[in-house]
Amino acid sequence: MRVLFIGFGNVGRTVARILSRERSRFPAMEVLDGLVTAGIVTRRGGAMVSSDGVDLDRALEDMETLGRFNEKERSFCRITAEEAASTLDYDVLVELSTLSIEKRGEPAATHIRTALKRGRHAVSANKGPVAFAYRELSELARNAGKEFLFETTVMDGAPVFNLSRSCLRGCVIDAVDGILNSTTNFILGRMEEGAGFDQAVREAQEIGVAEADPGNDVDGWDAAAKVAALANVLLEGEITPLEVEREGIRNISIDRIRKAAGSGRRLKLICRAWRDQGGVHGKVGVEEVPMDHPFALVRGGGAVLRFQTDLMGPVLVTQEKPDLYDTAYGVLGDLVQILEGCRY
Repeated sequence: MRVLFIGFGNVGRTVARILSRERSRFPAMEVLDGLVTAGIVTRRGGAMVSSDGVDLDRALEDMETLGRFNEKERSFCRITAEEAASTLDYDVLVELSTLSIEKRGEPAATHIRTALKRGRHAVSANKGPVAFAYRELSELARNAGKEFLFETTVMDGAPVFNLSRSCLRGCVIDAVDGILNSTTNFILGRMEEGAGFDQAVREAQEIGVAEADPGNDVDGWDAAAKVAALANVLLEGEITPLEVEREGIRNISIDRIRKAAGSGRRLKLICRAWRDQGGVHGKVGVEEVPMDHPFALVRGGGAVLRFQTDLMGPVLVTQEKPDLYDTAYGVLGDLVQILEGCRY
């Protein structure tokens, strides 16, 4: 199975490490030993393309030492992501670029659209295509007889979409809610312990929980994209993050946190998606949660999602201390699913 990676940031490099340098640590990944990396394309660091397969260890070494791919490498080339998706020989496109709310999920959605129109499978760790273009892309995949998978987009590699697809058959999901942004959960937790907002943000950045620009997280956009993805996939909605009612944590004060704690409650950024007679809706907002509620027990960078169904439920999926390996697993798990389907 030949794979084209679009993007080679932290998640992509972790995937590469698992498949190369650290392969012996994960024996069950032997199912992917025959995987061939047809290409890796980055926005600023160049690209590596090889019909025989890109050397993942060499690609990692280049990025670690140079911050880009080495132009002296035989497999180095200058090709855009759009050109690679349109022309290279691959079976699965793996979209690992960063979320863009401003561009409404582009150019990632176009990369996936191109792959599916060419009769290729697509895996996305980028929430944008699912949040902004799920209906179109899933229909393209269905018509092509190919897979469009995206387990990593919500709760990293924890089984969210797979749970719905494989373990809740016969149930209608009416609503989902939970804590889905690790950055804001960490910040609120530190503020509860007495840290100021700016200090908590800096600490989150120092340990890798927050980006250099934490705006998408603290302003609720990342959470809104996840809500839109859940609403579109699980509730058959057709909403975008722009239509999700959204509140971030930027204006939350320590006084408000202390007041909530004094009444036996904890502030959490809660994500919700639900359906009613008026359609499918989404909301992200700060709520006071009783201390004995399952959501209040989610600390640090953890996450939780609750499924409400007509027959089963509530069903909770929780995640403790997720890291890049959790995220990478979501991508690898999707690749395993495609490989085992033998449809490439």
